[in-house]
Amino acid sequence: MKKLTVYLSQLITLLLACFISFSALSEPKQRVISLSPANTELAYAAGLGDNLIAVSAYSDHPEQAKKLEQVSDWQGVNVERIIALKPDLILAWRGGNPQRPLDQLASFGIPIVYFDPQTIDEVIDAVNELSQYSPKPELAQQNVDAMRARLTPYQPPQKTNVKTKKVFIQLGTQPLFSAGNHTLQNDVVKFCGGENIFANSAVQWPQVSREQVLTRNPDVIIMTGSAEQENVVRDFWHSQLDVPIIRLNEDWFHRAGPRIIDAAEQLCGQLNALSN
Repeated sequence: MKKLTVYLSQLITLLLACFISFSALSEPKQRVISLSPANTELAYAAGLGDNLIAVSAYSDHPEQAKKLEQVSDWQGVNVERIIALKPDLILAWRGGNPQRPLDQLASFGIPIVYFDPQTIDEVIDAVNELSQYSPKPELAQQNVDAMRARLTPYQPPQKTNVKTKKVFIQLGTQPLFSAGNHTLQNDVVKFCGGENIFANSAVQWPQVSREQVLTRNPDVIIMTGSAEQENVVRDFWHSQLDVPIIRLNEDWFHRAGPRIIDAAEQLCGQLNALSN
């Protein structure tokens, strides 16, 4: 009986500690660090912009993010500097930040939340999740509602006689890559009514051959970049693949942030125009 009493006492203490820890994590944060450009944009959308004290390289939107100190880039995460800045929340990128420095930061008791949205809905959910740490949760809710409202006109009808466009998402030329299933880019294409020709790939970012693309016979190519890069893509295919090219804004299409809604509007509008 005594052992049971001790066990129950320890269990209650543990549960209380977990509750206190969870409550502390959920309260508004004052010193936030973002470790990816997409997370930086998510933070601003959630009303945490004024509470950001440092960001990653290439965090260039919105404009005020450019003024913040950078503590991570493609080479890694500056653990020492982050500790010195005494953040009360870190927004990590599960698909891009190395895990070891994040484990080091967690060992110092710094709360870390991870984001790596693979769908449009998951991007919107990320803003909603961040609202619990925001001193302006009403702004987060406004932005969530606005994003969903902007998508409404493009929701696909239950039945349609329009032929689905087969889409090749082209990433580079030498080597030639594409986006497979379980990627945000594939989800945007699917949302807009297109069919990604490499959606059945076993990997997220398949390296593909010219022959594989031609065999799948896409109706349209999607790419990002400048007009000059579009010309490079046209020259790459010559007369082998004479199909329309849709050129999207690179940051909109490749960042898992709120501007994925801009990418969806841009792509849906152009795909719909090709179908008419």
